[in-house]
Amino acid sequence: MDRQDALYTSDQKSPPLADRMRPRTMDEILGQDHLVGPDGVIRAFVERRELPSMIFWGPPGSGKTTMARLLADAAGTEMVTFSAVLSGVKEARAIMAEASRRRQLAGQRTVLFVDEIHRFNRAQQDAFLPFVEVGDIVLVGATTENPSFELNRALLSRVKVYILEPLEEDDMARLLDRALHDSERGLGRSGVDADAGALGMIGRLAAGDARQALNHLELAVALAGADGAGRIDEELVQRVAQRSVAVYDKGREEHFNLISALHKSVRNSDVDASLYWLGRMLEGGADPRFVVRRLLRMASEDIGMADPKALEQVSAAAHAVEHMGMPECELALAQATVYLALAQKSNAIYKAYGAVKLEIANRPGLAIPMSIRNAPTALMKDAGYGRGYHYAHDLASGVADMQCLPDELKNATFYRPTEHGWEHRIGERLKEIAELKKRG
Repeated sequence: MDRQDALYTSDQKSPPLADRMRPRTMDEILGQDHLVGPDGVIRAFVERRELPSMIFWGPPGSGKTTMARLLADAAGTEMVTFSAVLSGVKEARAIMAEASRRRQLAGQRTVLFVDEIHRFNRAQQDAFLPFVEVGDIVLVGATTENPSFELNRALLSRVKVYILEPLEEDDMARLLDRALHDSERGLGRSGVDADAGALGMIGRLAAGDARQALNHLELAVALAGADGAGRIDEELVQRVAQRSVAVYDKGREEHFNLISALHKSVRNSDVDASLYWLGRMLEGGADPRFVVRRLLRMASEDIGMADPKALEQVSAAAHAVEHMGMPECELALAQATVYLALAQKSNAIYKAYGAVKLEIANRPGLAIPMSIRNAPTALMKDAGYGRGYHYAHDLASGVADMQCLPDELKNATFYRPTEHGWEHRIGERLKEIAELKKRG
């Protein structure tokens, strides 16, 4: 029998391990003590048999569906599960209409569990409002996306949002050990054991996702049995997992969290952190063109004239991105990121241009001084265009004592260089220019 075929020769009628190992009580839920621990708010709801409408926000495999089911069981109410991925608003309205009839006839509320509730757009989410408002349903939604961005304000005002955390490594180790040795629901009857390091590796590769960890464990046990080894080691885990994809979700909150982490690590001159967050993005499938655009921004926003070569380094990396693509351009991006992290920092250009934008927004039409206006015709010259202009190259100093800003801004200073890197020299040059203007 082929080794890979052996992975699928177990009883096909048996539910996946992740379903069999779902917690049956609040005490079996791992990693969410802030919600289900002795002082947890969800445990308090269960003990008082209260069920407010709520949204569980957390990463995949953190226990959102399990907690909804346990809440409904504890309250003795019927729970209807509905997936926004598989069905639409029409089906949801039918379920809620039936829940309304049930409440009128039997006085029983229905828990409507909506998985991936963020898949409904903001207008479609309004369909839940009247049923939640009158109490026909207890809405329990689950989402992997930030509710502040994905749910409309009317719905958010009627529910409580609870955040679930990814499972930590200790939680993963307990979960996997429990599944491996549980003879009733788990894999205890397989006779397969595992190295502690192997279980730890499975937990790390799952990145806090209990479902993914259990799926990896189930495949590893099947493969260990097919090999006749009877034991899972780290090499076997690597074969099962092949290659763990970095946690990254293009266009969603994690995308913006990662680029924020990269930018702030560069700004703080933390080379290792900068490289790590860059790797998390690239290995997770981020568009290298997006990454290099943000690096270009950092080169001016956080470094600027403190090290003018920073922009050149990133421009070279941008060239590599366009002409090589991934994975060949990854080292060019890494080099540019390291340069930015090590470079002297200054936000003087950022602040200067911000001040200019604010001034223009407040007074967008200040007159251009006549001396620096273009005068291509005699009529314009007669009107004073170009009068008083001094050609700087004709002067020994190379600097004319000539007003170039509008009258209202003639004493304004937008750019204030720091003492960092090249900007220290630039500050000296600005003082020199001011002295040359005074001499005429």
